[in-house]
Amino acid sequence: MKLEKLSIDGNKNSLEVTDKIFTTKVNKKLISEILYKNIANFKGRKAKTKQKNEIIGSTSKIYAQKGTGNARHASRKAPIFVGGGVAHGPKGEAAYKFRKLNKKEKKIGLASIITEKNNLKDLIVFNDFQKAISKTKEMYLLLKKFEATNSIILLDKASKDKIGRSLKNIPNVKVSDITSVVLYDLVKYKKVIFTETSIKELEKRYSWLIKLAYMIK
Repeated sequence: MKLEKLSIDGNKNSLEVTDKIFTTKVNKKLISEILYKNIANFKGRKAKTKQKNEIIGSTSKIYAQKGTGNARHASRKAPIFVGGGVAHGPKGEAAYKFRKLNKKEKKIGLASIITEKNNLKDLIVFNDFQKAISKTKEMYLLLKKFEATNSIILLDKASKDKIGRSLKNIPNVKVSDITSVVLYDLVKYKKVIFTETSIKELEKRYSWLIKLAYMIK
């Protein structure tokens, strides 16, 4: 199939791409499962308190079991004492299961999301950037021109070196390397932007696995 390819001046051309990524069947159930796993794994669960068994100190009884007239206690590590463990406190990241996303899910999910973006006309392909753009304002006006001020931009290394710096401080715009695509970001941002080289790299990295997945299906 052919995708519309744009220059920064607005001139239009076409680019031949594989059908397996851009016109596949949209699997919304799989996309939902991927987002659930991504969001669950991204949640910051840093809070952690020490339980009784993690407190460093003596384990001996603080006084005799009987004869003192006081309540019976063991060591000062008990949660009722100052400096003791915390009962039922947060346990940190170790207490939560990491939800793994297997390769087949990721490849088919990526094809589904990109196909949906293409169907909604939210997929933009630019020519490779030949000239460096260092000014944030210049880059913002370019994105505004193509109604892409809320977008994720997937760049190849050469283009990233030329325009990456100008994109750092633009709100609602994220720059990502084509080799490390996060599926959650493709859904989070309205527009998905590729360069000609980055889209070819995407095809090279993913198309054979997508083809294999549909052969097994």
